[in-house]
Amino acid sequence: MRILGIDPGLQTTGFGVIDVDGHALAYVASGTIRTTGAGVALGDLPARLKILFDGISEVAQRYQPDTAAVEIVFVNVNPQSTLLLGQARGAALTALVNARLPVAEYTALQMKKAVVGHGRAAKAQVQEMVRRLLHLPGLPGTDAADALGLAVTHAHAGAAMARVGEVAQLTRRQHAMYKGGRSY
Repeated sequence: MRILGIDPGLQTTGFGVIDVDGHALAYVASGTIRTTGAGVALGDLPARLKILFDGISEVAQRYQPDTAAVEIVFVNVNPQSTLLLGQARGAALTALVNARLPVAEYTALQMKKAVVGHGRAAKAQVQEMVRRLLHLPGLPGTDAADALGLAVTHAHAGAAMARVGEVAQLTRRQHAMYKGGRSY
């Protein structure tokens, strides 16, 4: 199975592609999609979102993954930053769904716990563990390492969740939504 990991960001979106054969993981590709310095003004949000959509679409077309894993947005102290990040994530999700890929979502905490062993790991620790797990000759960039970490997380957790889903119906949690007349 080939997994595409995406670490969404408005300025820099990381991607990582791995192959999974049983428990064996193999590196395929990784990199970043940058929306700055491409002749697009920082304030031109629609053009930047198009760059992300086109870039992720190109990665999906080039590497033909079977599934994708995307980081869930966390709430920043600055609500404007959170909204912008959410829009970048929306462009990424739309590109993946447009490529007809099933999408799994993981928090940064879940990814760090799966890759490093604890959820408060530093970026350098994620980079080093990704390098070791995928037998890379050097450290990947931070955004690419996070994307590869998401792919590794899905390689491990996705199979377990699929088995659980076979015996029990899995339902998506509804955060910040009304359920049964109450909010939670």
